[in-house]
Amino acid sequence: MKFKKAYPKIKDPILKTIYKQTIDTLTQNIMELLQFYPLTPKTYRDEDESRDDASAVVARELLGFSKTSIKSYALAITETATPSLRKVFKKHLNGAIDTHAKIFNYLYERNLYPAYDLNQLLQNDVDVANKALSQPF
Repeated sequence: MKFKKAYPKIKDPILKTIYKQTIDTLTQNIMELLQFYPLTPKTYRDEDESRDDASAVVARELLGFSKTSIKSYALAITETATPSLRKVFKKHLNGAIDTHAKIFNYLYERNLYPAYDLNQLLQNDVDVANKALSQPF
């Protein structure tokens, strides 16, 4: 979806071609993967009617940010040759891990993140994939 939103703004024809090829490839990949969804095992699950979807959205964004932070700090640690900077990155990495745990627990305890519900996780992936496929560019 991010690439589709950026595509109309790209002026350079070579870069625009690369973006188009990337979007086409990702679209094909998603369509191929979606064929497997009907083959996944299904179990019954009660929906929690008291869900706070607005909180879920912003909390999931924070969860995604914390995951990205963890990856970024881990990468930075492997790229630095300065021991004192590596120490700072490790401190930041541990803080990012702690933040991830806090936001994950917040979501999980409120039934806003189905961490152990394979059916719901797969359905969420299918919903996002279909949204990405339907977005014009």
